Amino acid sequence: MNATELKGFIKKRAKELGFEGVGVAKAERLDDAALLLQSWLDEGQHGTMSYMENHFEKRVDPRVLVPGAKTVISFLHNYHQPDLKWVDDQPKIASYAVGRDYHKVLKKKLKILFQEIEEKVGTVNGRIFTDSAPVMERQWAEKSGLGWRGKHTLLIHPQKGSWFFLAEIISDLELEPDSPIRDHCGTCTRCIDACPTDAISPQGYLMDGSKCISYLTIESKESIPKEYKGKIENWAFGCDICQDVCPWNRFAKAHQEPDFQPRADYASLSRKDWDEMTEEQFDKWFFGTPVKRAKYKGLKRNIDFLRK
Repeated sequence: MNATELKGFIKKRAKELGFEGVGVAKAERLDDAALLLQSWLDEGQHGTMSYMENHFEKRVDPRVLVPGAKTVISFLHNYHQPDLKWVDDQPKIASYAVGRDYHKVLKKKLKILFQEIEEKVGTVNGRIFTDSAPVMERQWAEKSGLGWRGKHTLLIHPQKGSWFFLAEIISDLELEPDSPIRDHCGTCTRCIDACPTDAISPQGYLMDGSKCISYLTIESKESIPKEYKGKIENWAFGCDICQDVCPWNRFAKAHQEPDFQPRADYASLSRKDWDEMTEEQFDKWFFGTPVKRAKYKGLKRNIDFLRK
């Protein structure tokens, strides 16, 4: 199997496994991204996410992370939950987090694909990644032509929107790179205008992580600053605001992955149910989901902060 045939096989098989898009980029140092990352870190916009300061060269150069790497293959997997409706003053959970933990789902699929690649070409020196290592996923997806990074900093696909998980195979496979596509955000500022904590810069394309609702409710283990009282709009874990308002998501379709179906009927839970949630209920409602990362104590902290 030659390189062209292998690339075709990877794209076809990945889609059979449920991925919406596959793109290929040459493994090389992301010099421009490295400068922006260093500036972002220097300005403290990563808040208490000190891990972002670690393994800088691995983060910006996949050849350091995976010695001998020649190619970064990026994958998109849909998680859009259009039927997930929050009512009244319910605490809200980001739609990516209501189903089974995506790390496990995507890694399982990519392990199947990786094994099948090796059956075609022999041993491959490579690794699978799903938001679990110092990989600049959005930059690689953009470089491989799967979309552009919008003003909210998330990847946008021109026909499918932005409700995607990203994953990668970084390896010594030599495949023809795909071409990037241009930015189509234009003069739109809906995500910037809608962000209640002003986390997105006025010009867009830069997120102050320390102000992001997802950071405040997930990453930060400290008390949520009082200055955000009344500003996080009932989000108890994560936030979907900038994606909800993005006009490109009018093209988004519901995911077809059974593992991403909500683990509980969250819409049926009253505000009283949330306020009185016990640790046992937390374990039942969020078993196997990304919400478990916050632990009972963390989610209760967030819910208590939402009280008027």
